[in-house]
Amino acid sequence: MVGLQVDTSGLQKYILPVTILMIYPTMIGFTLGEVLRPNNKRLLFSSLAINFIFIPLLAYVLGSLFLRHHPGLFAGLAVASLLPTSNMTIAFTMFAGANVAAAIQLTVVGLITGSLLAPWYLLVMVGKYIPVDVLTVLKTLTMVVILPLIMGTLTYRLLLRKYTPEEFQAKFKPYLPAATAWGAIYIIFTSISTNAHRIVDNIEMIILVALLVQLLFYAINYLGVIQFSRYFFNRRDGITLVYGTALRNLSISIGLAATAFGADAALMVSLAFLIQGQAAAWYLRFIQRKAVIGEYCQSGREIEGRLKAR
Repeated sequence: MVGLQVDTSGLQKYILPVTILMIYPTMIGFTLGEVLRPNNKRLLFSSLAINFIFIPLLAYVLGSLFLRHHPGLFAGLAVASLLPTSNMTIAFTMFAGANVAAAIQLTVVGLITGSLLAPWYLLVMVGKYIPVDVLTVLKTLTMVVILPLIMGTLTYRLLLRKYTPEEFQAKFKPYLPAATAWGAIYIIFTSISTNAHRIVDNIEMIILVALLVQLLFYAINYLGVIQFSRYFFNRRDGITLVYGTALRNLSISIGLAATAFGADAALMVSLAFLIQGQAAAWYLRFIQRKAVIGEYCQSGREIEGRLKAR
C-alpha cells in the first residue's frame, strides 16, 4: 500500500548496512569451540551433502521448470537454497529436545561453506538467465556473514569479561532476535514497496507462481530429509538434521538477493518468510505428537506385559 503511493526506492541504498546490523546480533554467543568439536561428523557431512547437493539441485529444477521467464525470482530461490540454517535452526532443535550442540555446529559450518560456494553455484544455476558478478556476490557475502561473525565473536568475548555465560544468556540473549527481526522487516518492506506497482500489475503471474514454487521447495525438502533421517539417524540427530537443512537463512538471503539481484529476487525470498516458520512449527508439533503416542503405546505394552506375568 505504501509503495503504491510513495516512491521508496531511496531505502534500497541502506539494505547492505541494515543486513550487516541484522546478522550481527545472531552471531553474538557463537563459540568456536562448539564449532570445531570432532563430534557429530556423520551428521555434519550429511547436512553438507544435503545443503549443497540435494537442495541446490531441487531449486535449480524448480526454477528451470517454473521461473525461466522470471530470472529475478529464480535468483532469489537460488540464493535461499545456498544459505542454510540460522538461529531458527538452533531454537527449534532446542524446542524439540534434539542435539543442540550439533545444531550450532551445522549452523556455523553451513553458513561459512555457503558463503564460499554461493557465488560459483549462482553462476552455474542462474548465470544464463541473469548476470552474476561473482566478485560482487563474494564481497557481499563476506560483508554480511564473515564480518558479523567476527564482530559477534569479539562482542561476546568483551561481554564475558564482565558477565558469566549464564548472565549473558539471561540478560542479553533474549533481546538479540528483536534487532534481527526489525532488520528483516525493513528489507521486506523495502523490497515489496519498491516493487509494488509491478506486483499489482502482475499479481497472478508473480505472486501465485512464486508462492507455488516456494511451497513445492519446502514440501519436497522436508519430505526428502525426513525420510533420509529416519533411515540413517536416531531420533535426536534426525530432528537436528531436518532443522539443519530444511530451514534456510532468510535474513542473509534477502539481504544478498536485494543487493546483488534486485527487488524481484528479494520478493522471492520474502515469500519464504510466510512458509518457513509455520512449516518448522508444524514439524515440531508432528514429532511431539508422535512422541506422546509412542510413550502411550510403550506404557500400554508394559501394562499388558505385567498383566500377562500375573
